[in-house]
Amino acid sequence: MTILAPSIAVMLECNNSCLHHNATLAYVQMFELAPIVEVMLKDIHLPPDKYYFSEEQMDCKEYTQQSGWVAQWHASLNGMRVNYGLMEIECVMDDNSTVEARQKVELPVNLMMLKKMLAHLLSLLLIIHGAAAQPSPANPSTKKWQTLSGFSPAVIARGGFSGVFPDSSQYAYQFAVSPSSLQDVVLLCDLQLTKDSIGICRTDLRLDNSTNIASIFPKRVNTYNVNGKPVRGWFSLDFTADELFSNVTVDDVQGLKPPRFWLNVQYSAFYREHKLDTVDFVMLVSQDLRFDYISSPEIGFLKGLKLKTMKTKPKLIFRFLEKDAVEPTSNKAYGDLLKDLASIKGFASGILVPKDYIWPVRNDGYLAPATSIVADAHGLGLEVYASGFANDMPGSYNYSYDPIAEYLQFIDNSKFSVDGFLTDFPSTASEAIGSHFLSSSFHSFPFKMYHLYLNGQPLIITHNGASGIYPGCTDLAYKQAVDDGADIIDCSVQMSKDGVAFCLDSADLAESTTAMPTFMSRSTTVPEVQNNTGIFSFDLTWTEIQSLKPSLASPYSSLGLVRNPLAKNMGKILTLPEFLAFAKNSTIPGVLINIQNAAYLASKRGLGVVDIVSTALTNASYDKDTTKRVLIQSDDSSVLSAFKKNANFERVLLIPEQVGDAPKSTVDEVKQFANAVNVIRSSLMAYNGAFISRFTDVTIKMQEANVSVYVSVLRNEFTNIAYDFFSDPVMEIATYVGGLGVDGIITEFPQTTRAYLSKYSATQYFYFIISEMFTQKSILPLV
Repeated sequence: MTILAPSIAVMLECNNSCLHHNATLAYVQMFELAPIVEVMLKDIHLPPDKYYFSEEQMDCKEYTQQSGWVAQWHASLNGMRVNYGLMEIECVMDDNSTVEARQKVELPVNLMMLKKMLAHLLSLLLIIHGAAAQPSPANPSTKKWQTLSGFSPAVIARGGFSGVFPDSSQYAYQFAVSPSSLQDVVLLCDLQLTKDSIGICRTDLRLDNSTNIASIFPKRVNTYNVNGKPVRGWFSLDFTADELFSNVTVDDVQGLKPPRFWLNVQYSAFYREHKLDTVDFVMLVSQDLRFDYISSPEIGFLKGLKLKTMKTKPKLIFRFLEKDAVEPTSNKAYGDLLKDLASIKGFASGILVPKDYIWPVRNDGYLAPATSIVADAHGLGLEVYASGFANDMPGSYNYSYDPIAEYLQFIDNSKFSVDGFLTDFPSTASEAIGSHFLSSSFHSFPFKMYHLYLNGQPLIITHNGASGIYPGCTDLAYKQAVDDGADIIDCSVQMSKDGVAFCLDSADLAESTTAMPTFMSRSTTVPEVQNNTGIFSFDLTWTEIQSLKPSLASPYSSLGLVRNPLAKNMGKILTLPEFLAFAKNSTIPGVLINIQNAAYLASKRGLGVVDIVSTALTNASYDKDTTKRVLIQSDDSSVLSAFKKNANFERVLLIPEQVGDAPKSTVDEVKQFANAVNVIRSSLMAYNGAFISRFTDVTIKMQEANVSVYVSVLRNEFTNIAYDFFSDPVMEIATYVGGLGVDGIITEFPQTTRAYLSKYSATQYFYFIISEMFTQKSILPLV
């Protein structure tokens, strides 16, 4: 007898209103706020050592014994707890002798508790924002995709979830078919044959590129001629299947019962030269196994398949390689074959091409105009699949290191959509498809999702404007931020020697301007400001500063991740009055004024930055304007206290150091001078190396005291993102929004955050996926 009942009530810490839960479906009606929270839980298993039930709860074991049943209730729910209110537990046996626990709990009618519930909702939270949006045949007026079929593009997992796990490994395939991807995800196996004609899945012909075979069989290295070139390595055809026992076979992948299966045969001619026939292998195993797609870059292989004798008829896909590579059957370059797609239609139903066949990238790293390949192929009735997608392999600068933006480039334009993506990160491709789906007019949900309707959204606050696109704190960065949907644009106030207040990230001009070559002789060390030597704004006049050009900061340039080179020195540095005037005349809802080094400037330089900022705000009428929000930020409590007299101003305490907890005494002290805190990411999520180990209590404890929590600084570059988020900046954003419930996201790429929030507003959906695999690993355990 099995308990299905890991309860949403256990996770939500409930009190006062109404919740009904039957271990499969839960509804929460928040009467004053009017959203409905609908959480579907099915086959979820929680760690048994984290929680406990209070003694006030009705004991399900006793209840079931009264009914003549024996249920291991305490064994299954050992350690679970509910912190608030009483719970009524009802145990029901279904036809399969399965016990369900139905619980009714009281919930509070306030958004604070809703946020708190979300912060404790899952022991691992995987968030996916998409779905297979299938137009209804019954409604011919329904909007369709621009794919050849009119259905949503396919997500094809290359070697499984190979962006996270070893390519073509069991874990990679298992995770690809978990709820992290669309329910109809396609698993792709690159076929290699062993000496005894067993098919294994391995992307590269050389096993030493993806396994430790070189250390296991050091003397069995070999050299073969592959497509006219000598290749040295360890090859599957030199080993029996037993020797390669740890490799995943074609049968193993089929054993996972994937929604769809794609077999790619890359080296048919090579194996044929060595007395191993891939055609014979495919025809033999197709009597028992289902192939939905079979692809190859070799025409002879595809033409050799006898589809009529197969158990199911797959789609045959011709795979294009580099344009100057030669196809072995026709002896023509793939670039030449591309010009004769009509001939491809004679033996295939689609083509698989590198993504730059569709959207070429210029030598300078920016996109060239799209080619006509998709339109040409669709015109002939050929589907087009694009390959080469990986979150940690940035494409064009046009995407600003946002992988979803790259996917959308191929499906969300007015002219065409590819029919599928071959990707190492199927979850991100799924997000992109779901993002386009939610912005369209059709809504169907044939997939495993958990829906949360929420009122309210966090603020999108810039860090030096859209400083991932243009040099920070310039007119262009601020204009871009407004266009990208920021709620609050920020100005970190610096002072010139002659008392001009202007916006720049740091008082050290060497970091964000071209000051170094011109004013190197003026460099000095100011311990009160920073430890390193710098060229400081308070040592230069405003005229001297105006002679400088701003510089676009690339925090990860040493790793080859450079931001928007064409804009490296573009834009104008704004004075504080110019910034306030710009914001006043724009649609931006508010501004954040960050005041740095106030004590030093006043005592050592005679510059009263607090008074200067206060006067500038008054002169621009921000002190009386209730239509624009004003946030005053500082790491100095005395600065914030100086603005306490104006009730319209929100005061934000900047906490640049990592904090792991928020004791009541500290929170009470913060409340004396601040309405909000700006904390770094590691203060909200504890890190263990490059992984997240747990959520901290900081968000909850601050919000319980009515102190808003803003998290900073979010960047798109994958090297800045914990491995838990799959090199996906949107996954990180979604976790802060949906998992922790922060009140604001401080970012250098406001467009990425706005794109996420605009698709998942209060009238739409947040999608939460619970991964049983990661629940066991507790990558993001409950705190």
